[in-house]
Amino acid sequence: MTPRAADRARYDRATAHLDAPVAVVDLEAFDANAADLVRRAGGKPIRVASKSVRCRALLERVLARDGFAGIMSFTLDESLWLARAGFEDVLLAYPSADRSGFGELARDPKLAAAVTVMVDDVAQLDLIDAARAGGTEEVRVCLELDTALRLLGGRVRVGARRSPLREPAELAELARSVVRRPGFRLVGIMAYEGHVAGVGDAVAGRPLRSRAIRLMQAAARRSSPSAGPPWCGPSGRWRRSWSS
Repeated sequence: MTPRAADRARYDRATAHLDAPVAVVDLEAFDANAADLVRRAGGKPIRVASKSVRCRALLERVLARDGFAGIMSFTLDESLWLARAGFEDVLLAYPSADRSGFGELARDPKLAAAVTVMVDDVAQLDLIDAARAGGTEEVRVCLELDTALRLLGGRVRVGARRSPLREPAELAELARSVVRRPGFRLVGIMAYEGHVAGVGDAVAGRPLRSRAIRLMQAAARRSSPSAGPPWCGPSGRWRRSWSS
């Protein structure tokens, strides 16, 4: 029996009394992966992406380790749930249109202190204000900067379409809007270079493709803004963030 088959048989025996679906996590492997992420981060804090670790007990386990700080969450509803469960640093990865969630956030001091929401347009500030339903708590805001690589005068784009904010002047204008607006606090900036990180650049049997990817990544790094410490989720994908 192969090691993989032996593991499968062992897990099947251990979970035979449970109704499916179930998930089995090898905690030794989980801890080893976490330790390796800390090593590769070189002293930079690692923010855990909750969409990659869909288990509160595992989030608690990894955040108890040195080198990890905070959660990057998937939805506003999940962010509030995590904050209610005691997590004190939850960054929502994407802008949201969850009006009831924003209303709850603006009414609860504990939630407002723990959760930071993502914004890339002033219309999102309008939506949050309209959803407050009398809530007066200050909403923590992070702005997202587009770092996709643009070539041939912008006719070719490589990277995720995550934000309309591309130029420093655009980012600065939205930042000023947040700072001037009562009820909001600007605490950070995030950028995701998905076309650089997490993309294989040494593909077996594809030397020309691998070289093209490395050249693209080098060009993207040169074009990206110089910034503070990067952080990453358990997937190993690196993101850059600045926060107060």
